[in-house]
Amino acid sequence: MEGAPVRDRVAWVRGRIADALRRSGRPPGSVKLVAVSKTQPIARILEAHAAGLSVFGENYVQEAAEKIPLLPAAEWHLIGRLQGNKVRRAVSLFSWLQTADSLKRLREISRCAEESGKTVRVLIEVNLGGEGSKTGAAPGDLRVLLEVSAGLPGIRVAGLMAIPPFRADPEESRPHFARLRELRDSLAREIPGAGLVELSMGMSNDFGQAIEEGATMVRVGTAIFGSRQGRG
Repeated sequence: MEGAPVRDRVAWVRGRIADALRRSGRPPGSVKLVAVSKTQPIARILEAHAAGLSVFGENYVQEAAEKIPLLPAAEWHLIGRLQGNKVRRAVSLFSWLQTADSLKRLREISRCAEESGKTVRVLIEVNLGGEGSKTGAAPGDLRVLLEVSAGLPGIRVAGLMAIPPFRADPEESRPHFARLRELRDSLAREIPGAGLVELSMGMSNDFGQAIEEGATMVRVGTAIFGSRQGRG
């Protein structure tokens, strides 16, 4: 697909998603495609929008602040690390914050959301691989995070998110995806009314496996836009 127009890449990704849904016996349309537009110029994002994409994911609050006003009708997700000094701005910009990982951060999001009079949908990021270099809550901390967040105004925790350790063979990511699904299902049983529906997992190299293991959101950048441009 190298050098192919964005519209052709989008069609290819959608076809792969449809294939994975069929293989797993899930209905069409049960996975949300989040186009990872990190470092991509607005012209490329507009191409993706013209090809039918309406959900975009950004890693950096400052970069997103330059793009979101140019495409306000889209649904924007923060999928990069949320720093404490960027919470207020992130709450004002994004519909979804996918990387909450501590009580401190959840309380900050709640406070800023309540002050702005909005409700922000949140996913709790889980560090499945126990990697010290990555953010994310430990699986054993999830129950407390969910129980406390249930009483916080201005936020709605809708599920879990994870970025497994990168492997060249996408099949090696499958156990991590299965583990996140098992965590979500177990917590949903233990905490009635928790509302844990979403599983954000799977990227360009392994979103098919993620869907087969239950992903409801996949975060796809390179397969849509090609190599990243500019920063990172």
